[in-house]
Amino acid sequence: MPPPSSDEPPSGGPEVLRVQDLSVSFEGKAVLEGLDLVLRAGENLAILGLSGSGKSVFLKIIIGLLEPDAGDVYLWGKRVNGLNEDDWTPLRRRMGMVFQAGALFDSLSVFENVAFPLRERKLIDENKIRSIVEERLEWVGLPGTGDLAPSQLSGGMRRRLALARTLAGEPEFVLYDEPTAGLDPVTGRKISSLMRDLDTKLRTTSILVTHDIESARTVSTRWAFLSRGRVLADGSPEELFATEEPEVKEFLMGPQGARKLLSRDVEP
Repeated sequence: MPPPSSDEPPSGGPEVLRVQDLSVSFEGKAVLEGLDLVLRAGENLAILGLSGSGKSVFLKIIIGLLEPDAGDVYLWGKRVNGLNEDDWTPLRRRMGMVFQAGALFDSLSVFENVAFPLRERKLIDENKIRSIVEERLEWVGLPGTGDLAPSQLSGGMRRRLALARTLAGEPEFVLYDEPTAGLDPVTGRKISSLMRDLDTKLRTTSILVTHDIESARTVSTRWAFLSRGRVLADGSPEELFATEEPEVKEFLMGPQGARKLLSRDVEP
């Protein structure tokens, strides 16, 4: 199928993301190799795979932090390969990314961390900024923490703060890079439930990169498994659990006992 033009949206529905034959290598080693994927508005996709399968690299390409060696990337129907920073700006304003370690500014207060993307976008109405920040902190269960420093928060609270900062920009498309990594199981479940609830509340499109199958089950209704730089399996969680693909089966049926998740709801 020929790629859509850069001036017209791809056919077949409201696509947020389309990647075609995507490849990237580092020092001669292929990380992504011929990857194809389409994501539509309102979909919540979890990307699974072993370490080194290219999951985080894929996120960096989507948000324009890395340029692929080959293949095409489209956001909302616009081909983004080779865009300059000025052309990326309006696209990034429609996106948000929650980094694995939070990427908080430790020299700024909780309030100023959440206000940062608003000030970056030249919002100068301080009453409006305060209203948005307080609302986002309320959404993630951190009311009244604005004067604290990030260092005064627990690990789970810092992840929620990072989520509040991302949501301050009202993104349509949110990328989560291992948001539960390093958290204890109870806190990880709470963060996953919060992401699910916010995706539902705000009707966002999202990609969750994770090793945490329970988190993927809570947050995402579609899973894609990356292996050797390509999507090896793509479908509902039930479809991936039913696959006969040996690598996918081994990953999903590992020590986490993920099969149990098919027969119960994950509690917050």
